[in-house]
Amino acid sequence: MALKVNNTNTSLYQGIVNTYRNAKSKALDLLPNAEYSSEKVIDGIKKTGEKISSAEQRLILGASALMSQPFIDSHNRNVDEETRKVSVARTIAKIIAGTTTGYLIRKGCIKGIKALSQIPAEGVSDIKTIFTPKGIKDNTTDSFVQYRNAMGTVVALVVMMFTNFIIDAPLTKFLTNHLVKKQDDKNNIKENKDEIAK
Repeated sequence: MALKVNNTNTSLYQGIVNTYRNAKSKALDLLPNAEYSSEKVIDGIKKTGEKISSAEQRLILGASALMSQPFIDSHNRNVDEETRKVSVARTIAKIIAGTTTGYLIRKGCIKGIKALSQIPAEGVSDIKTIFTPKGIKDNTTDSFVQYRNAMGTVVALVVMMFTNFIIDAPLTKFLTNHLVKKQDDKNNIKENKDEIAK
């Protein structure tokens, strides 16, 4: 038995595809081309990328998370009020603990790598050149500064595999309990005032 192809459906499908492609093409034609011709803009972006290390990036991420995530948790109507309260406290505690330890460990590791990647010279001990690549004579070049930042970030990632359990988890638990207790105390004071007012 031979299959019959419905030409009407094929034509309709082809017409929809062509209409979609034409609409997409016209919409893209309306958008202005992004041209970064200004040397100052390019230099500004490049310098910003070079100056903001992974430690500063962690601070920026932590600040943006602190501004949005607790708000989302506090407005979750799928759970009861007590769960929302604990969820908000835990989110705040997790962000504070993670951002603080993440920033300090990254910054510390980058500074440590800087101290241990000095240019070999008289009076500089071998331990201070342990992370210095062979053949380096100048420690002020952009590539060497970026090498130090990158190496510090890699070392920090290894360190944070352990600090997540040793520092972050206990600190998050402590801060969560503290924030929940503080909220409970505040509610108790308010209830007592309401009772007295009656």
